[in-house]
Amino acid sequence: MGKLALEIVTIERKVWEDDGLDMIILPGADGELGILPSHTPLLTALKPGVIVIRKGGSEELFAVGGGFADVRPTKVTVLADTAEHSEEIDAERAEAARRQAEEVLAHGVEAGPSIAIMRQALMRSQIRLKVARRRHRGPGMGASREEL
Repeated sequence: MGKLALEIVTIERKVWEDDGLDMIILPGADGELGILPSHTPLLTALKPGVIVIRKGGSEELFAVGGGFADVRPTKVTVLADTAEHSEEIDAERAEAARRQAEEVLAHGVEAGPSIAIMRQALMRSQIRLKVARRRHRGPGMGASREEL
């Protein structure tokens, strides 16, 4: 079987580019998508979640804040709202952001965009923490479906 190339970009920067990949797992809007070489062309929305890249016996993890993926038989292009490699994530900062968002939501805020913004911040920090925790465990330790 062939290999895949992947490019992850945001409006600010090219986050990742690699080829020779065995598999890419994307957080599709309707569920997880496992992309293998020779995949049928597909354009899909992405929800906030984790991108898992498998190459050889190793994995690379990215926290993404949604976006779109253009899947071709030999290349996947991810246009992400936000994207961070697991090594870029400061777990302590993400945990502090999670606690702050939970506190604000628990004490209530006025209706309107404030609640939506705090819920997004909470979700973003939870995803970042999942990626950071999995990075520290290593690929051999695996993660349950609930953790991804």
